[in-house]
Amino acid sequence: MADNEAALGWNDVCDKRSYYRLFAGHILALLATGITTVVLAVLAFDLAGAESGAVIGTALSIKMLAYVIAAPVLTVLTDRLPRKQFLIALDLIRAGSLILLLFVTAAWQIYVLVFFFAVASATFGFVYLALVPYLLGSEEDYTHSLARSRIASELEGPVSPLIAAGLMLALGVSGIFILAAGAFVVSALLVKAARLPRQIGAREGGIWQKLTRGPRLFVQVAEFRAVIALDVAVALATAMVMVNTAVIVQGLFHLDLDAFAFAFFAFGLGSIVGAMLLPLALSLTDERRLMMTGAVILTLGLMLGVFQDTMTGLLLLWALLGLGVVWALTPVTYLIRRIAAPADLQTLFAAQMAIANGCLLVAYPLAGWLGATLGMSVTFAVLGMLAGLATLVAHHLWIG
Repeated sequence: MADNEAALGWNDVCDKRSYYRLFAGHILALLATGITTVVLAVLAFDLAGAESGAVIGTALSIKMLAYVIAAPVLTVLTDRLPRKQFLIALDLIRAGSLILLLFVTAAWQIYVLVFFFAVASATFGFVYLALVPYLLGSEEDYTHSLARSRIASELEGPVSPLIAAGLMLALGVSGIFILAAGAFVVSALLVKAARLPRQIGAREGGIWQKLTRGPRLFVQVAEFRAVIALDVAVALATAMVMVNTAVIVQGLFHLDLDAFAFAFFAFGLGSIVGAMLLPLALSLTDERRLMMTGAVILTLGLMLGVFQDTMTGLLLLWALLGLGVVWALTPVTYLIRRIAAPADLQTLFAAQMAIANGCLLVAYPLAGWLGATLGMSVTFAVLGMLAGLATLVAHHLWIG
């Protein structure tokens, strides 16, 4: 499905030392961002109590809005700025935003800081992807770097809750924000130590063409249209966990921060188990069947949530949802690599990320609003039915 635009020109000039420094900074930033997202729910609960679901849902929606709209636009508008200085500035903006979160006293302050943090995080990711081809001079090295980036992005989801759970027990919320801010400072130092091109070539065309090329390529393929429906199902399950865990554990069960940490540990553990079983599962079946199985698992998990009212039940349910999310989402990497032309890989990976974030943009406030107004049982039921509908649509698109 390659288009007529020129592919990358490989010149065999590599600067792997700079690439690995940049990659290490990217990994640090991913983990710090994931951990911060988990701990943000605790901060929201401290401020809003039983209404924290609506607060964290709004905050995470703002984060997704920044990822889907603001950051791509900023990336295009700043494509002529010096890359190294720009990346360092983005890291420092993220560090500063986290430090300021320690002093918030109102929900609107969280919203503002989350927006700036998210814009900087997403823009850093886009610039990182654009820089890699200029540091790796062969197509083979570049293909391997794409695989590393995808593995890192996929592992960030399950690993961050595990790390956040352990850090919460040891450091508390304030300590985690300070530690994450330090990680961004280290990332800035790694970027400073790398040799990066001052500027990189920009794709010709207007801003609208640049922003929409990836999604336009994505929707041309029937299999990828089915993936969009699965993105909806994954977003609904993810939103239930990220938005309402604090409300369920601390608000309904009246348990402490340790129990909240264990709930996210269970979600992360389920995701890790799913990721470890993924190679075996793909050796037994194809990507489509495995992704559909994952969607069915997370749909059933959401529906079972209607009947759970104990911490043990929540832990098992969150682990099941973690496994379902990984199986429904992660194989899309293999699907894109199998179907897409090499020159389109990066564009399609970025498009899938943007579409998945767009689904979260809707799912986060929906989960928060439902939980705050109708209660958790109704929220589980509604999200479960919507996830089931999305799964049926994906099945229809795939066989149609």
